[in-house]
Amino acid sequence: MVPRPRARFLPPEEVSVSSAPTEGSPEAFLRHLRLERGCGENTLRAYAADLRSWGDFCRRHALSPHVPSEEGVVRWVKDLELQGLGRATIQRRLAALRSWGRFLQETGQDSGERWMPPLPVKGRTLPQVLSEGEVERLFRACEGSHPLDLRDRALLELAYGCGLRASELAGVRLADLDASAGILRVRGKGDKERLVPFLGSVRDQVVNYVTHYRPKGIPESEDALFLSRSGSSLGREDVWRIVQKRGKAAGIPASRLHPHVLRHSFATHLIRRGMDLRTLQELLGHSSVTTTQIYTKVTIDRLREVYAESHPRALG
Repeated sequence: MVPRPRARFLPPEEVSVSSAPTEGSPEAFLRHLRLERGCGENTLRAYAADLRSWGDFCRRHALSPHVPSEEGVVRWVKDLELQGLGRATIQRRLAALRSWGRFLQETGQDSGERWMPPLPVKGRTLPQVLSEGEVERLFRACEGSHPLDLRDRALLELAYGCGLRASELAGVRLADLDASAGILRVRGKGDKERLVPFLGSVRDQVVNYVTHYRPKGIPESEDALFLSRSGSSLGREDVWRIVQKRGKAAGIPASRLHPHVLRHSFATHLIRRGMDLRTLQELLGHSSVTTTQIYTKVTIDRLREVYAESHPRALG
């Protein structure tokens, strides 16, 4: 059988649905992920970055990126470890390489047996969460009359009150808010939509920001809820900077702050107050309840600590 010519291995920074990528190329794979599997932009960028990492390594070491060898992948993993990448990141990159290989087989671009890199065991770490008191301190760190103070307070209230990912928070549009019904429309991973309650102080803070402090005179095309000082929409990195800035002002150690800290705190606090897993799964937008169960482990660990400190029979 005459082998098919290999496409140039150069995953793009952005994936276009209007272009016609070369058959069997990484671009064709990314297009498949978008159109056939409904992957969102963040997922596509992650896959492209992972495949670029493999392609760059192969170019540096004169290896073929199209047919991964066991020796080549082992060397790549060692190279990633030397760069200081964590186990979860390395696992994701190997998973991307495996997915691309399966795509080639399923589309007939690669006949015969293909060696698939095994996935390393991924350590399951418990999410860092803030106490309810620390969340209140974070909100108080936004006190002030400056529009950015009010914006940041509304942003943090919405992140904690609705359990949003950083990307979901940055992606909220004015049309997603239904203050009268107390409902927020959220676009999650893979552009999946869910509706979450939007009530109490969360709604009050957001409505106050939109009514009085969101920049005026902005073109209708710029309908993002949270805007910068110049009137442009915020990105995930901006959300992270706001969490860091207000967390520092609240006296919360930087080691305990991360982009999803308020989402994890939202879930953990609801579990501690008696919410069932299925309802929490719907609120968080998890495809599987197995993902949601991590928060019960956080709660059980905390209960164990309190028991050990408080119960007279806890010490042997």
